[in-house]
Amino acid sequence: ACLVVDVFGWLWKKSEKLTYASARAIGVKYSAHDAYDVHEVKELFVKTFSDSEGESEGLLIGALVEELLTTTDRRDLRVFAAREGDFLAGCILFTRLTFEGDMDAFLLAPVAVLTRYQGKGVGQQLIRFGLESLREEGVALAVTYGDPAFYSKVGFRPVTEDMIRAPLPLTQPEGWLCQSLNGHDIPRIPGKSSCVKAFDNPAYW
Repeated sequence: ACLVVDVFGWLWKKSEKLTYASARAIGVKYSAHDAYDVHEVKELFVKTFSDSEGESEGLLIGALVEELLTTTDRRDLRVFAAREGDFLAGCILFTRLTFEGDMDAFLLAPVAVLTRYQGKGVGQQLIRFGLESLREEGVALAVTYGDPAFYSKVGFRPVTEDMIRAPLPLTQPEGWLCQSLNGHDIPRIPGKSSCVKAFDNPAYW
């Protein structure tokens, strides 16, 4: 599988039903993960992707997550966690997407929920929590690159590159997705976009 499948969740092998009550019932809580432990977060991604895509892919995604957490300016990075007690069950990262014009946007990737927590609504609820946090911060747009069938459940819609340019050429353009966080229609944004350094690699797109 090409790396884009793994990083951006093009294949979401276990469907996440809308079961917020289930996520609450198992005691999962959601929060901004400001004081994260890099090793803990990395190991979550390694385990999740190793279970679904094999050990080599798990190690690749773990290395990417470590690079994102250690090289990205904190102003350009948002990390959100799902925990059951002190146990890290899921984690998502948003990194800044920069345009030539004045637009505050973040890219959602990667996303990981441990296998035993999948199918309980944890992934969807964690993404919703992260999106709401960005909305309260005043962020205008959230963008991701993944499976439209899954991400449509949390408000993302396909956009063309005529509307919003990706930082690098897309191998699966139908997975380029966006949602407005400020109540306005998704705007057409002229010019180029750029991502954080860790994602500036054609293999991820």
